Amino acid sequence: MKSKYFKHKQFEGDFILLCVRWYLKYTLSSRDLKDIMLERGYKVCHSSIIRWVHEYSPLIAQKIKKHLKITNDSWRVDETYIKVKGKWKYLYRAVDSNGETIDFLLTAKRDKKAAKRFFNKVLKSSSSVIPRTITIDKSGVNLSAIKEIKRENFDILKELEIRQNKYLNNNSRARSSLY
Repeated sequence: MKSKYFKHKQFEGDFILLCVRWYLKYTLSSRDLKDIMLERGYKVCHSSIIRWVHEYSPLIAQKIKKHLKITNDSWRVDETYIKVKGKWKYLYRAVDSNGETIDFLLTAKRDKKAAKRFFNKVLKSSSSVIPRTITIDKSGVNLSAIKEIKRENFDILKELEIRQNKYLNNNSRARSSLY
């Protein structure tokens, strides 16, 4: 990244990006990173690392989107209920038929609004192509959300086939990578 992003920062851009990368890549807390950097002779506050993560991770995501592998046009979509920081959340996830992750979304509710938000997000993803088929489970919420999006974007999604099968979205090579 260009130095304009790091203007008026106490540390060099490479150092900041290293901290952000390690925080995002590994299961390290900001305090762990602070200790690691202290061992290397850099005194940095853990709150600075968190501020850097919040400031630079969207920029990093934006820069790497064009380098992501393009997915194929056969998608499997599923959701599961997981515990995050002691609270139950729904994890929506879409993978292609090769098991490549297209996108995911964590929501508090499993309703039509959340499903529609997820499908709009995944359809706008730059690393995905317009789907030929979307395989979902027997959830009526997902079906109604996809049908509504299809009506709104008929010119783009007119060839889209929606397949509902209780287990098909989990029974391919994508199964191992769904969750």
